[in-house]
Amino acid sequence: MAESETYPKDYYPQNSTGSGGGGGGTTSVHVTALDGLVNVNSLFTIAVFVGLSLTVPNQHSLENTSSCDASIDVVKKLLVFEVVSFSFFLFSSLVAQGLKLAINLLNSKDVDEAFRAHINIKALRFGMMGSAFGSVMGCLFLMLSMVSVIEIRLGVLSCGSKPAVHSVTALIVLVSSALLVYISTAVYAFLQ
Repeated sequence: MAESETYPKDYYPQNSTGSGGGGGGTTSVHVTALDGLVNVNSLFTIAVFVGLSLTVPNQHSLENTSSCDASIDVVKKLLVFEVVSFSFFLFSSLVAQGLKLAINLLNSKDVDEAFRAHINIKALRFGMMGSAFGSVMGCLFLMLSMVSVIEIRLGVLSCGSKPAVHSVTALIVLVSSALLVYISTAVYAFLQ
């Protein structure tokens, strides 16, 4: 029996073992992708808590002049960026975990078809894009918080500290490039 005769257009059965599954992918691939997203978000969350440990007022930078020390506003910005970053990573991880839970529950729903789930591909793609959006926004705010960490430890950028300027430049170039690749790949996968 043809797939379109059995299931609505937006649904397709998936084989969680990785073989077959006529709808263009497998639930095991989706679960693996969601696992990877959750694992990466966990690593970034650790970085958030490391940054939070630096939100102590009146810290002195490694520059010799007190004019290069970060003000209390930089410490406040660091705290705000860290909390917002954590919120986006938590959002992303919870959406990904919810999708994984749905896939796993659907896979175990029918005893006769233990390795098959009827997945609404539009809902799955929307959820995965929402999770990817949360990760991207979390990375952006984590990058902003890292700029604040650099200013606290190496001196404010307006002071002209070469290590601070070089660190911030490298951070922005590398993270922005990686996010551009990630976004391009996610959009390409979404449109296919």
